[in-house]
Amino acid sequence: MNRARTVGELKASGYVSRSVKDEIRSNLRTRLEEGARLFPGVLGYDRTVIPGVVNALLARHDFILLGLRGQAKTRLLRGLTDFLDEHVPILAGSELNDDPLAPISAWGQQLLEDAGDDAPVEWWHREERYNEKLATPDVSIADLLGDIDPIKAATRKLTFADPEVMHFGIVPRTNRGIFAINELPDLAPRIQVGLLNILEERDLQLRGFPVRIPLEILMVFSANPEDYTNRGSIITPLKDRISSQILTHYPSDVATAAEITAQEAWTDRDTELPGLPAKIVRLVEEIAFAARDSDLVDQTSGVSARMPISALELLVSNLERRAFRHGVEAAAPRLCDLFMLLPAITGKVEMVYEGEQQGVEVVARQIIGDAIKKLFDEHYPKVGRSVGSGGEGDDSVYSPIVAWFAEGHDVNISDEQSADQYRAELEKVPGLLDLARAHTNGATPGEDAFSAELVLEGLHQYLKLGREDLDSRITYKELVKFQLLRPHARRE
Repeated sequence: MNRARTVGELKASGYVSRSVKDEIRSNLRTRLEEGARLFPGVLGYDRTVIPGVVNALLARHDFILLGLRGQAKTRLLRGLTDFLDEHVPILAGSELNDDPLAPISAWGQQLLEDAGDDAPVEWWHREERYNEKLATPDVSIADLLGDIDPIKAATRKLTFADPEVMHFGIVPRTNRGIFAINELPDLAPRIQVGLLNILEERDLQLRGFPVRIPLEILMVFSANPEDYTNRGSIITPLKDRISSQILTHYPSDVATAAEITAQEAWTDRDTELPGLPAKIVRLVEEIAFAARDSDLVDQTSGVSARMPISALELLVSNLERRAFRHGVEAAAPRLCDLFMLLPAITGKVEMVYEGEQQGVEVVARQIIGDAIKKLFDEHYPKVGRSVGSGGEGDDSVYSPIVAWFAEGHDVNISDEQSADQYRAELEKVPGLLDLARAHTNGATPGEDAFSAELVLEGLHQYLKLGREDLDSRITYKELVKFQLLRPHARRE
């Protein structure tokens, strides 16, 4: 494509100027008519958040995304560049990206007056037309809007009343583009006041100058409702000028959450690892859902989608570590691998007072146990007060297993064991692997062993077996004897 290099060539090409909001509206309309996917990579919002964003753009609104951490707010805002023209013309060298046919800066207007149709034109790519700023208390008006440059005034021998002495901030330098402010409540109230004119009157004023510069810009914001009480708030006049407020949310189902995690997590390593079984991937997601339901976790803070992403990456790393250590090409996942994911959980959940009293690691282990219990309930017969007790009258499938432990036997498993050692421990329990195969249809020995370990952990969650954790080793024992020997032992 031959692009115009001067204002005269641009006029001859028939180019018509339009505002950035009209440009986005037109391109969005085309995408809708074509049935194209609007925000690739953003999952779970097709019938909730995305329609709200589309409506705001069609209405030419500035808008804010309001939601807890890890809800793809920034990704949505950055995806808005897809609705811009691939390139737009600007006056070459312009600080404010002046439209060659209608410059707004004094510099651009003077250039057009001096050079006329010979004024040079360059083309601005859509990715360069997006700027964002993370709001922090130390952000100043000069950072966002600009200030007087005394050095420029002195070297050019200009008065402070001359618009040429202005040094423009990041907002005016995004003229004819999209500007985003993340975590808006963290911006000091006096700085928020500086945005009022841009949002309503669409102009820029610096230091009380009578000169007004009409900016052409789409302003978008993100905020976390937790910030309203913990760190700051959005001043009422600014909220009033932001035309649309759109609420984001976490995935509503495990399948969508797993798809997001699979998309974002780095699991395609340079090692020969088998594909992760659906059960283990599902369990990683269930941990996040269990955390969002836990009374010990501060739900006003939220549980970020980054938690299962980090957890899945740690899981793959744990499998690599075991494979490297034992000199095998691949290591099958184990249920006990989940307890090696604590570093991905403890740093990403905020506790309420009761949770802080128990300790973040204890709560994290409880959350993992809740997720395992849910998976166990879906695949195995119900465990009740008498069912699975191993005592008289218990004719359930769990009775032989619980009775075996009651005879004083135990099982020791670890993520450090070789595959043969791990399986040998599970084979010690009569009928355990047969029960696992009967209810889960394991396709490989590794899946059978995982399902067998799920039975043991499920019985522990229902208080039929005791469990002791020591470093990375887990020991399953008879519950009563375990409690008598270790009355203060931790019970997850």
